[in-house]
Amino acid sequence: MSNTTNNTTENKNLELENGEVMNEEIRETTEAAVDELYVPDDYFSEEAPAAEEETAAVAEEAAAPLEPLIQKKPDKKKKKDEDDDMSYHKPIIKRRKPNRSIAGDIFLYIFLILVAMLMFFPIVYAVESALKPLDELYKFPPKIFAQNPTLDNFSDLFVTLSKSWVSFGRYLFNTVFITFAGTAGHLFLASMAAFVLAKYEFPGGKTFFKIVTVAMMFTGYVTGIPNYIIMSKLGMIDTYWSIIIPAFASPMGLFLMKQFMEGLPTSLIEAAKIDGATEWCVFSKIVMPNVKPAWLTLIIFSVQALWNNRASTLIYSEEMKTLPYAMQQIQAGGIARTGEAAAVLVVLMVVPIAIFIFSESQILETMASSGLKD
Repeated sequence: MSNTTNNTTENKNLELENGEVMNEEIRETTEAAVDELYVPDDYFSEEAPAAEEETAAVAEEAAAPLEPLIQKKPDKKKKKDEDDDMSYHKPIIKRRKPNRSIAGDIFLYIFLILVAMLMFFPIVYAVESALKPLDELYKFPPKIFAQNPTLDNFSDLFVTLSKSWVSFGRYLFNTVFITFAGTAGHLFLASMAAFVLAKYEFPGGKTFFKIVTVAMMFTGYVTGIPNYIIMSKLGMIDTYWSIIIPAFASPMGLFLMKQFMEGLPTSLIEAAKIDGATEWCVFSKIVMPNVKPAWLTLIIFSVQALWNNRASTLIYSEEMKTLPYAMQQIQAGGIARTGEAAAVLVVLMVVPIAIFIFSESQILETMASSGLKD
């Protein structure tokens, strides 16, 4: 141990002596250079330019041995400029050209226009039929566009509804209330359940979701009898709740919201919890705004299902009937009410189409993307 200490001390002393010798050599070289650069009193004479050149040469010779000992500091500004130049000289990504010809583009646009016309034709035909007088409705071959358009069918429809002992406003209120309450409850419950299934792991979670997926296979005709038995046991037959509560349990909303919420980054939720956010705050202020396209799509599906629900098997009181039920009774009036029946179709499809138009971009985003990824 003592030998190691002595060797370390000797090495340090040797380094100090070498440093002193080097400093002494630098000092002597500098003094010699200063002596040679001494300017005499008669310097400013006719031979001054020659003396100046001689002095510069002597200074260069004196400074030559010192150059290896001088460490030049890097020019930070110059280095920064070089880095900036390198950052701006990134490879330019060329846009990929489509692998088809101009003729292919023309064919594609023609095909899309034909498909759009095919999809739009039923709406146009329904509106034109509602504007036709009764004689044009039975003309053969039928015409797509009305030759003598009129609004008599709509006026006759409202006159018929006004003569009913239950007013048109009452039918409309029943439909709007059932649609609003059922859609709001479905959205609320489906979103909360989907959040738990998508972001938390618990025993039976995957099994429960499989049951929900299987339930989507059954239509309303299959579940109609079980729904009636359950509502009858609960004493909710002939009430609004016989339509609203089954709408809460629709598996479509839960499946849609769960699949979309799985795409949300889990790190986003964890960061909010670290900042002190509660579960409700995370759900309402972070998760729901990020899945807006999904729940707007869910609203479309739910409104369409409830708005067109006649509820004839669960509601018997006439004052609690829905607007589609009243419209169906008018359509069953025979040949004399054919024009009114055409107007009924237009009235019933206005609300779903209007909601779709206002939320079209969000629905297309739901179809085209699956959310953010980690």
